[in-house]
Amino acid sequence: MVRWASRLSRHGGSALPGQVIERFDRGFLARTLAELPYGVVLVSGTNGKTTTTRMVASVLESLGLHVFTNPTGSNFTRGVVSALLGEVNLKGELDADIAVLELDEAYAVHFVKQFRPRYSLLLNVMRDQLDRFGEIDNTARLLSHVAQATSGTVVLNREDARIAHLAADVPHNTKVAYFGLVNSLRVFFPSDDDMHASDMAQGEPNAADRSASVRTGSDVFASARSGMPAPGVRDTGSPRLNLGRAAFESTAQPADVVLKHVGDHEAEFLIDGRAVSTSVKLEGVYNLFNAAAALAVVRAVAADSANSAAGSAGDGDSAGDNDHAINASAVNISAIDASDERLMHALAQVTPAFGRGEVVDVNGTPVELLLVKNPMGFRLSLASFPPENHDTMIAICDEYADGRDMSWLWDVDFGSLRGEGVAMVSGTRAWDMALRLEYDQVPVGQTDTDLEQSVERFVTANPGRPKHMYCTYTAMLRARSALSHIAQVADAGVGR
Repeated sequence: MVRWASRLSRHGGSALPGQVIERFDRGFLARTLAELPYGVVLVSGTNGKTTTTRMVASVLESLGLHVFTNPTGSNFTRGVVSALLGEVNLKGELDADIAVLELDEAYAVHFVKQFRPRYSLLLNVMRDQLDRFGEIDNTARLLSHVAQATSGTVVLNREDARIAHLAADVPHNTKVAYFGLVNSLRVFFPSDDDMHASDMAQGEPNAADRSASVRTGSDVFASARSGMPAPGVRDTGSPRLNLGRAAFESTAQPADVVLKHVGDHEAEFLIDGRAVSTSVKLEGVYNLFNAAAALAVVRAVAADSANSAAGSAGDGDSAGDNDHAINASAVNISAIDASDERLMHALAQVTPAFGRGEVVDVNGTPVELLLVKNPMGFRLSLASFPPENHDTMIAICDEYADGRDMSWLWDVDFGSLRGEGVAMVSGTRAWDMALRLEYDQVPVGQTDTDLEQSVERFVTANPGRPKHMYCTYTAMLRARSALSHIAQVADAGVGR
């Protein structure tokens, strides 16, 4: 009845149905997920959750599993409940083998109190939504609860010291795996500490210094795409910017999957030391690092399936009412074929998650939607998507899901946009964004808080000229909705 009412009232994509179910049936989430033979994969971290969740779900589906996920990025607990409500039958049963769930760092803590995941993938910790999380050490403490609650395998980013150190919080009977980078690529993927060390080394830069810094960042990502060192960047991983050695020190943990090389829509990985490569449809160099993370957790699932199919006891869950290991005799489970060839073929088919490098065709004009929600993510996006020969729009909103504190915009260097300028600035915080651009001497064409009208004016101007739209989360949802009235916008699901 709740599902029918939510669809009738057009609340099907919101957390409202989950709120109703949580009020009247608090055991719905745990009871439904407990029936999944392969358990739950929980994905969390500051940046890359939605894209990585999509990759994990898509690759597992390509390997033959029926996957339930929350593909729209509704990553609060009641958002997961709402997504479940849309998939269960009238008996409350979910037809799936495994769930791959994206959880907000804070709400992941609430989730694991209700249900222990069999697998968790913890990506990174960066400054984000300071009004909610505070500083990043607190965010790491939140993710430590996920590591403590995971019953099968915890997959950690060895290049992020705060994430790698969570291995100390993993229960003794839970496995730990890592994903990482070769040393020569570490400069292309700075952690929050790396970027902070860069800022501190440069001191308080003037406008010319900031411009030079952005050019360096663009050079770095251009060189990452070509596989050649950037100007002023030595192969040792020490960039021209005066980063201290500690900033790029690896934890030296052996990693199950390592990103070895990135090119133009191609990537090479080391899997257990074996070099494998594939073409990719994903946009943004940083998503190739997310791909390494996705491959690592998929391999953990495949390894457990092989053990169960062979009749081994497996690692199983040990979480009270949630105890249920992969049991080959109770359900029809066979070993998942996760050969290198199949993994690379599956990864090559994955398209960007909605709003994360997604391209919408508006009467022949490609419009690329780019989610930005913290200083690091915005910096990496600006470096990954050069503004030359593109029109640019920035839409900033400050709803709860975005974070109400927009002061982080002052930690982003917008000097790379100075040459082309920004054609449109919109969203509820449009004037804050316009002021920020003025301080970096970036010309702004129009500023308008009416986001929907601004989107239409922006995408229909200069027909045929490619466009970049940088949006915070709720601004991106509204922009997609506005675009759906004038162009074909893909479904936000897992489908490839």
